[in-house]
Amino acid sequence: MSVLPPEACQTMLEVRAGVDALDQELVALLARRFGYMDAAARIKPSRSDVRDEARKAQVIANASAAAAAAGLPPGLAENLWETLVETSIAHELDRWDKLRTQVA
Repeated sequence: MSVLPPEACQTMLEVRAGVDALDQELVALLARRFGYMDAAARIKPSRSDVRDEARKAQVIANASAAAAAAGLPPGLAENLWETLVETSIAHELDRWDKLRTQVA
């Protein structure tokens, strides 16, 4: 079944196909984002550089503004990005540690 745009869906089967396809795209984008976290872990010279509260606030504000411009529900981006950024930081800390404790 081909995926239809939301406005063209006539059945729940079509809606679900669209949601499932979009979820796969979101997962691929998240994997790509975490690739950047891996790069950051490799590049940052100090473990203390991993957590950057000013950058975290900027990322969440950017997502919030984009969500508002797209007409998404208030608070959605802030809630999602808070979780995303904290999970990203935890991942980056783990990668930072592993990169520096590997036996040569």
